[in-house]
Amino acid sequence: MTIAAVAVFCVFLLILAFLLPRLSRGPERGGSRLAGAPTKVTDKAPGKLGKWLSKPFRSSQKAIHKSGSAGRKGRDKMPF
Repeated sequence: MTIAAVAVFCVFLLILAFLLPRLSRGPERGGSRLAGAPTKVTDKAPGKLGKWLSKPFRSSQKAIHKSGSAGRKGRDKMPF
């Protein structure tokens, strides 16, 4: 996935998680699964090469999870 696509999806997920916290978990799981799909292949590379090849995909998964949880935490802190 490109960096721009992950960034746009993270912003979308942040807004969705803030407005509809329960409904944001499905898209978060789907985006994480889509971003992590190439990791299954790159992890099979030998030695450190496997770690280096799968790092961008793991970091995009981490960004997706962080944006979803940040939106839900922000919603929890609202006074209403």
